[in-house]
Amino acid sequence: MTHRAVLLLLSSTTLLLSSGALAATGSRLSAADNHDFGPLKTYVQAPLQSNTLTPQVRSGFRLQPRTVDLYGAASIASVWANTNDYQMDYYQNALSIGSYIQIDEKWAIEMDYTWRFAANNHLDALTHNFHKTFGIDQNGRDEVDKHSFDISVPQYGVDIHDFEGDTLSNAFSFYAGYQVLENTHHGVSLGGTLYYNYVGSGPFKTSRFEQAVQLNYSYRSGKHHVYTLLGVSYRHDDKVIANIPYNKFAFATGVSYQYALSAKHRLLTAFHVYEGASDATSDLNEPSTEFLLGYRYHTDQGAIELSMIENVFNMDNSTDIAFTLGYRHRVVME
Repeated sequence: MTHRAVLLLLSSTTLLLSSGALAATGSRLSAADNHDFGPLKTYVQAPLQSNTLTPQVRSGFRLQPRTVDLYGAASIASVWANTNDYQMDYYQNALSIGSYIQIDEKWAIEMDYTWRFAANNHLDALTHNFHKTFGIDQNGRDEVDKHSFDISVPQYGVDIHDFEGDTLSNAFSFYAGYQVLENTHHGVSLGGTLYYNYVGSGPFKTSRFEQAVQLNYSYRSGKHHVYTLLGVSYRHDDKVIANIPYNKFAFATGVSYQYALSAKHRLLTAFHVYEGASDATSDLNEPSTEFLLGYRYHTDQGAIELSMIENVFNMDNSTDIAFTLGYRHRVVME
């Protein structure tokens, strides 16, 4: 077991112990307090954007003051991009833990740790069979070996192979949100994120800070909730993965919809658009677009989420498919 796995295991244990402690010291939630967890707790899966700071769709509504959300999530993804300018064929996986704290009626903060790494999650066979079943072109998938770990961008001398087991990113982030407006149906908040990614060795070695600001607007009425995002991120370093040049500024937007089937069951969809992260080649400079479909089951003190992410429109600058499983635990401190 690597030191990163040990760190994550210890962090996860701390999260679970904290959940128990908070449950013991905090008050139990009423149905009203627990009815909305906002959009799905997912992160962009496009290979360039996922290993840098990218704003997330968030709720424009505040929680009850002194409410604490603890969460943990795991995701698996298959990356396939095959063009005349570059080739990417690998699996990326992520483990995340964090906490969101509503300090008072105006201010909230969130702390998050995400470890993204390359490991065989066997999604190649699923993707290949799905395309075959529905008559979708394999786009060269059937011409290469399964379970490969390759990134090649000849224009910039990038030629990385057999990096299974390596860390892609090891990121800590701090988010602060300010409630601008809230009434029965509308909520608007502003937020800013400070992000630090440190990878000590390997082909993805890096140490850098990034920042982002975003505007969150949400609408709610009965069983219907809509969440929207407009954000921009900034990075001082122009190289994030290997020697692939990144744009210093990148915009992101998205919309998510939640429908309450019943008191415990929710269906969610989302559509995200991320500005091209690099000027390196034509496809990487094009926007990445992702469609999400998810289900949320509410427990007495939290929620379990399962979601699927599929790239659309441009098949060569995002993941083939990704799955995320997460748990969110909520308490109100006395």
